[in-house]
Amino acid sequence: MPRQKSIRAPTTASLPNNLRIPSTTPSLVKALGKLPRQSLLDLVFQWLDDRNAKLFLPFLESDETESPDDEGLRPYPAERTLNDVRNAYQELQFRKGGKREVIDRILDGDWRHGITLRQLAMVDLRYLDDHTSSLRWTALELTRIGVSNSTHDNTSLTDISACMPRVHASTFLTTLQNLISPLVKAHFYLARSATLPLTFLRIFVTHSPYQNPRQAPEILTDSSRVMYVAFPDSCPFVYTSLASTTAGSKPASGSAAAVATDARSLQRIVRDAVPKALSLPHQRYTLKPTSLTAKSLQALLTLRGAGRMNKAAGAFSIFADAVIEGSPLDPRPSNTVAPEEHHKQSKRPSTSDLDPEKEKENENKPLDEEKDLDPSSSKMQLLRRRNPNLDLDPRAAKKRKLAVNARFGTSGTRLSSAPLDRLDVRLLDAPTPTPSMFSSDTDEEASGADGSRPSLSLTFSGTDVISGIRKLAELGIVDAQRMPTWMTGEDAVSVAVVKRGRAVRDSG
Repeated sequence: MPRQKSIRAPTTASLPNNLRIPSTTPSLVKALGKLPRQSLLDLVFQWLDDRNAKLFLPFLESDETESPDDEGLRPYPAERTLNDVRNAYQELQFRKGGKREVIDRILDGDWRHGITLRQLAMVDLRYLDDHTSSLRWTALELTRIGVSNSTHDNTSLTDISACMPRVHASTFLTTLQNLISPLVKAHFYLARSATLPLTFLRIFVTHSPYQNPRQAPEILTDSSRVMYVAFPDSCPFVYTSLASTTAGSKPASGSAAAVATDARSLQRIVRDAVPKALSLPHQRYTLKPTSLTAKSLQALLTLRGAGRMNKAAGAFSIFADAVIEGSPLDPRPSNTVAPEEHHKQSKRPSTSDLDPEKEKENENKPLDEEKDLDPSSSKMQLLRRRNPNLDLDPRAAKKRKLAVNARFGTSGTRLSSAPLDRLDVRLLDAPTPTPSMFSSDTDEEASGADGSRPSLSLTFSGTDVISGIRKLAELGIVDAQRMPTWMTGEDAVSVAVVKRGRAVRDSG
């Protein structure tokens, strides 16, 4: 009986975890080379664990299809048993060497038959755990449709978390796959972070099966097709990020691959599908922007996490960080309470600087200023040449520091737990403000004489923007007392629109 020919039909199923990428693919060397030597060895031991050995089975001598003579010419002959493979990598761990030796052993030896998509996803997530600031993340709020804003604002975080959907991993991924599959073909990998209290979802997207059923192996390692979604523990927020686009991976405009590789299209497809996959028949959810984007995942967990979020930032951070005992709502007058009852020693900025009574007592005491505030320092001399009106009086510097501590609190210190690397602000006010701009609520008064709305964009960038602005305030370059809240970190946003002198929530 003649053998029937196999038929390949398009399918909307997700890419399987055991789909292998040929080990001869050049981009695999770059993908594995992101990790240091020890991280690579840790991953290999995880693959060779008894619980995962069947999923990531290495190439053994029993699987040999080549002749023994050809096997003898290989740099890494096949091992007989799984324990022999473990012993080989333990020897690599005990002796010194480079990570290229480990990569060659993986690709040319034990996994010469290919690396699976799940193994590649584990490599990417291990890199995220080792480099938490490698991607730019956007915080989105998961809100229930049908709940009014007033009810949402008056509800505590505990009540909101109780209304959040309980996610079952397999059900969520199946629903998400059904929503995305009509447009693109994807591979999903859900894993727990080893260093942060959140769960990562890695989504790799390729062409729709109805457009191009056969793919080149290099496409499976293209980082521009990868998107990450992070779910923090016990809070109504979701973090999304796109992997960096590599040079030469951008498709030509108008091509059929534009849907799968365009960063904005991929981001929009996944963002729209995530809340729908989390929804129930009578509990629909949506994602709302929070105007916070940062490279540091720790910053997002601090400002949009399960803790205080942005309700204790800026000047109020002294209470959340226990720098001052008590509460800002304490009804007792400050002159009737002993300072020892409120203050306690801390490694953070001195709490006496935040008390007006202590300020009067310290006026006649010798000042202990930082070296950067010394008028004879080279930094201050350079600032004086750039700004001749800069006041270098040590007593004035002390008063500035008191004002800075009162406005910034513990935010923006050198030990900041929420560093913002970028702050984008769009000003809608006229260059010369008029009293009518702040007394009227109509949009016409905020516009120019010709009816056009003025706009000026400001961008602050650096390792920690709030710390830099705080330093400028300590040096007297900007006035801390007149500084808006979005510059002191109190609003806890990285994108803002300023209208009539106040920051309003941006819709983008």
